[in-house]
Amino acid sequence: MGQILKFPARASKFGYKRVRKRAKVVENPDQLHLFAQPAAQILSFASPLSPFEQALMFDERGDLKAAELYVQAIEGQDCVADAYCNLGIIESQKGSTTKAFDCFTTSLKHNPRHSEAHYNLGNLYFELNDFRLAQIHYEMAAEVDPSFANVFFNLALVQSINNELAAAIGTLTKYQELVSADEARNAEELLHNLKRLLAAAKNPRLSST
Repeated sequence: MGQILKFPARASKFGYKRVRKRAKVVENPDQLHLFAQPAAQILSFASPLSPFEQALMFDERGDLKAAELYVQAIEGQDCVADAYCNLGIIESQKGSTTKAFDCFTTSLKHNPRHSEAHYNLGNLYFELNDFRLAQIHYEMAAEVDPSFANVFFNLALVQSINNELAAAIGTLTKYQELVSADEARNAEELLHNLKRLLAAAKNPRLSST
């Protein structure tokens, strides 16, 4: 009979991750300009923020107008994959699971290597108790962005649920390597439980003692 892994209270999965503006390319100050720059500049009184940046600003304030602005960003072809990803989080928070799923998958259609969309889709499947698909998307997010610590923690949870104890131990150890010492200590209880269960699985006599 399989053993039931009891997660400590601090082992709840990390939540959704909003996409923030991608870093802009910084111009090399040593590069020579082939064309003369105009001496005068035309003043613009329009918002200096792009549609996606405006949506993100409202989103971070918890303003419901963010969803409308993300749609405008999509229609204007501004950070389309990112806008769909963030819109999916809003839909999931509203309890609109189908719309959230559509947003995350559409984000991936525009950018198949979108780490946040894979991660958020993994969270959505996790909440639907589809741990196999959750694991697949967490693994893809980790492959795209191996510095994304939270995805390794959530991946370790679904690996343990899927009874892949050795893999879960390795993944959780990777998480600890990426975070601060205090955050790493929060995973110690779960790591200890995983190691204990793995040892009992290798030696059934240990589970009866």
